[in-house]
Amino acid sequence: MEYVRLGSSGLKVSRIGLGMMSYGDPAAQPWALGEQEAEPIVRQAAEAGVTLYDTADMYSNGISEEITGRLLAKLFTRREDYVLATKVYYPVGPGPNDRGLSRKHLLAGIDASLARLGTDHVDLYQIHRWDEETPVEETMATLHDIVRAGKARYIGASAMPAWRFAKAQHTAVLGGWTRFIAMQNRYNLVNREDEREMIPLCLDQGVGVLPYSPLARGLLAGTRERSGERHTLRASSDRQDRAADFDVADAVRAVAAARGVPPAQVALAWLLGKPGVTAPIVGATRPGHLTDAAAATTLRLTGDEIASLEAPYLPRLITSYA
Repeated sequence: MEYVRLGSSGLKVSRIGLGMMSYGDPAAQPWALGEQEAEPIVRQAAEAGVTLYDTADMYSNGISEEITGRLLAKLFTRREDYVLATKVYYPVGPGPNDRGLSRKHLLAGIDASLARLGTDHVDLYQIHRWDEETPVEETMATLHDIVRAGKARYIGASAMPAWRFAKAQHTAVLGGWTRFIAMQNRYNLVNREDEREMIPLCLDQGVGVLPYSPLARGLLAGTRERSGERHTLRASSDRQDRAADFDVADAVRAVAAARGVPPAQVALAWLLGKPGVTAPIVGATRPGHLTDAAAATTLRLTGDEIASLEAPYLPRLITSYA
C-alpha cells in the first residue's frame, strides 16, 4: 500500500480509505453488515495496509461509530497506526439542536462521537454538509476550538458548492483559525461536475480530495443494468441513473475486458489518476471489493483508455449535495 500526504498537510494516509457506512444496523439499512460480519472485512483492510477509516455520527444512528471504534481498537496495536475520520451535521436526535453546525451542536457532537468511538480524539473531523442557518464564523471558530482542545487533529468538509468552501477557508484565515485540509466530495466517472470548480480550488488551496461513491454506488462495478436489473440490495434502492451513465459503465466494462480485470479496478484506477485525489473512500461488504480497490492502486491506464472512459460523459445538473 502506498501512503501519501493529505493535501498540503503533514498527515499521511493510505491511497485507499475504507468507508464504514457499510457497517451498522441491518434493521435500519438492509445492505449494512453487523459487527460480526464486518470484522473480517475490516481485518482484511488493515492487513492490506489501509490506514484511513471514515465514518459519521449519523450512520445507523451512531452504531457505525461504535462498530468502527471497537474493531479498530481490536485490529491495531497502537492508536497512532490508523487515521480515524468522522463527520457531523445531520440529525442525531429529535431536538432542534441535535443537528447542524452551531457551536452547541458541534461541541456536543464531537464529545458524543468520541464516546461512541472509544477514543480521546479523531484525526479528521469533517462537516458533513453546509449549514445555511449558522454563521460561518461560528462554525469555523468552534472547529478551531475543537482542534485546540485536542479532540480533533485536523478538520475537513464534504459536498458543497466551491464558493461556500472558499468562503469557509477565507473566514478561517481572517479569524486566525484552523483551515480545512480535506474535501470529501461525490466524484466518479458518471459525476465529474467538481472538475469545474471544486477540484481546481482544492489544488490551489492544498486541500486533499477524498471522493465518496467512487463507483457510483456500484454502477461502475456492474451492480445494476440498463434494463433495470439489480444485482445487490444497495443497488435496488438506486433510481438516479441516466442513459448516459450506462454508456460510461459500458466503456468501463470494455476497458476492463481488454485488460482482463474487473470493472471496479478500472473505475478506481481512473479516479486515483486524477489531479488532487488523495484516497477514494471505498465501501466494502465482500472481500473482493477490497481486493479490487488494492489492485487499482497499481493499475496505470493509458491515454487512449482514459479518453475512451471519459468520452461518453454528459454534464449533470447539480440540484442538491446529497
